[in-house]
Amino acid sequence: MEHLLGLPPEASMHAPQIDHMLGMVHWLMVILFVGWGAFFVYTLVRFRAPRQQRADYAGVKSHASNYVEIGVAAFEAFLLIGFAIPIWSSVVTAFPSEKDATVVRVVAEQFAWNIHYPGPDGVFGRTDISLISAENPLGLDRSDPAAKDDITTINQLNLPVGKPVIVYLTSKDVIHSFGVPYLRVKQDAIPGQRIPLWFVPTKTSAEISEELTRRYSIRGGHYPGELSYLVARTDYNGKDGAVIVSKGSPVTEDLIPQLNAAGVTEILAGPDTPMEIACAQLCGLGHYRMRGFVNIQTQKEYKEWLSEQASYLTQ
Repeated sequence: MEHLLGLPPEASMHAPQIDHMLGMVHWLMVILFVGWGAFFVYTLVRFRAPRQQRADYAGVKSHASNYVEIGVAAFEAFLLIGFAIPIWSSVVTAFPSEKDATVVRVVAEQFAWNIHYPGPDGVFGRTDISLISAENPLGLDRSDPAAKDDITTINQLNLPVGKPVIVYLTSKDVIHSFGVPYLRVKQDAIPGQRIPLWFVPTKTSAEISEELTRRYSIRGGHYPGELSYLVARTDYNGKDGAVIVSKGSPVTEDLIPQLNAAGVTEILAGPDTPMEIACAQLCGLGHYRMRGFVNIQTQKEYKEWLSEQASYLTQ
């Protein structure tokens, strides 16, 4: 059933459990839909006017419907007690130790995601609402010793694969919702509250991009609409050796004739940044613009990224 639902690839440790529960819920819905639909058709045929014109004041004496209702209630209780509550308990209550996890703060605002890393000392620096500005959206006080090595980004969350991640969520203005479908994560960010959530990424963004890579036909100048959201996964050269589309570059419609002229009729393309942070709460007129991106990296890549970001602090 999970394959029929069109779910995105699983990229976190708890994702298979979530998907399995979704599959069972949908199986229940299919059974109920088919069963009650068949019963409805039966009653239309069985009790149509030509067969029985007089009312039956005795009514139905069978208890079959009661048994069906009890069975449905029992199955729903099984889903709740056997799956939903254990998953909720493991995700909400069994938090890993901060010393063994990557800890970040995510502060939502209309219409951006502000990311705050504690730096090598592992301590978040002091923030002050009076210091908030366009250049300092978190109000980070750089005079605080603990804040000198802190790293901040906007709409870009970098995380290492295979290590627990603890995210502390809050909001500067209205209620937002931090949603990353590939990680099967969704949690409201509420002003005045610091709400924790955790997960363990199991795939890098590069692995997911590779998994989502497909071949698209561009024969005869045909331009699939999906290509406008994708990038080439390899280089494509003309007959003279000049690069028409380089790996990682968008495939625009005006390049299709050049590719066809070079004998290219299929192109390998996929998303460049597949993991999007989507605000799952209607948070204002600019709600559609509130998009961030999660980049899951190898441990080595993540350390190199942190070093690169730290180098900017000294400039």
